[in-house]
Amino acid sequence: MTSGLHQAKRPVSAMLAGPYGHPFHPILVTVPIGAWVASLVFDIASHMVDDPGFLTKGSLWLIAIGVIGALAAAMIGFLDLFAIPTGTTAFRTGLSHMTLNLLVTAAYVVNFFWRQADHDWSGGVALGQLVLSAVSLVALAASGYLGGKLAYRYGVRVADEATQESGYHH
Repeated sequence: MTSGLHQAKRPVSAMLAGPYGHPFHPILVTVPIGAWVASLVFDIASHMVDDPGFLTKGSLWLIAIGVIGALAAAMIGFLDLFAIPTGTTAFRTGLSHMTLNLLVTAAYVVNFFWRQADHDWSGGVALGQLVLSAVSLVALAASGYLGGKLAYRYGVRVADEATQESGYHH
């Protein structure tokens, strides 16, 4: 195993980023992904019911929960990025992953304040806000692809094969 690959598998700080072979970043990303997917479901549903106010307001708060979760995941993900040697394809992939995630988070912050400024909790979510959420989720999916590439193709923060092999003994 090259020293760069070995370095990318080890946490910068096990206490903050998770121990070897069990990083915290993949656990934390479930919060914004779940919240933002649910917010889009609420957005769409707000156009299918007679009294959509609770869905409109619920979507707003799901966006806020997603932003908070994304910031927590970003802090830990940033530590994981530090473990990847600079100048490598894996590092460039990590930078692209991070940049997309920050852009998506910024889009959701804009969406949150846009919805707050509307102050109309009685009707369905405005079309522009719904489209911004949908486009943001598409970008998030692209970023998730890059995150998967980091873990499953480049082995970032994944235990080495010798460690993995221990799970296949009787």
